[in-house]
Amino acid sequence: MSTYHFHRVFKDVAGLSPKENATAQRARLVRNELSRSSTVAKAVYDAGYSSNRQFYETSDLVLGMTPSSWRAGGTNTEICFAVGECSLGTILVAQSDRGVCAILLGDDPDELARDLQDRFPRANIIGGDAKLEQLVSKVVGFVEAPAMGPDSPLDIRGTAFQQRVWQALREIPAGSTASYADIANRIGSPNSARAVAHACAANALAVAIPCHRVVKSDGALSGYRWGVKRKGALLKREERSRIKTA
Repeated sequence: MSTYHFHRVFKDVAGLSPKENATAQRARLVRNELSRSSTVAKAVYDAGYSSNRQFYETSDLVLGMTPSSWRAGGTNTEICFAVGECSLGTILVAQSDRGVCAILLGDDPDELARDLQDRFPRANIIGGDAKLEQLVSKVVGFVEAPAMGPDSPLDIRGTAFQQRVWQALREIPAGSTASYADIANRIGSPNSARAVAHACAANALAVAIPCHRVVKSDGALSGYRWGVKRKGALLKREERSRIKTA
């Protein structure tokens, strides 16, 4: 194969370019090495990074925390959360020192708290933070009017493929929808519609990363982590808002 053809075939099959795949594999290796190496520097070099500087330039995205915190099991990482109510039911908003890291919807506050703990098992989860009440109000505001979009920084954590999918979702205008196949084509991986669906299901930032705007190829509503009924309500709300401003 020519280099160009190989890159096309690889991306079509794997959903990532060879370079992006290598970056993802190296990130996986460094997480493993940090758990068992005697020093951070040794872990970095054993994982294939050419220098400490090269690693530290991307370590925040790779680990979601400092290397020393990762080696300590994330015990120094704090995530604060608060629970509120919106028209879609109960909403949990969590924030790390990097930004909003979770927006979860449901009916049972305790179940949402358990979901948060499962998503961030190494972090120190702090509930009932009064300082987050204002943030919860802001998040509820854009849940009620999604076209506004979030105006708070987001702490988005995921694999290289998930990040690409989630970025494509954020580019879908409010009041519009796209199919899983559409998103697969937009990220240059036309055979990865199923993987796109898995990335949507892994999204921890409801509405902020609008996975509710992804539908089946025939336009029918498909699964939504927080319930198809909520998905339909969000889409109807956005459609009404689009018509009013048209």
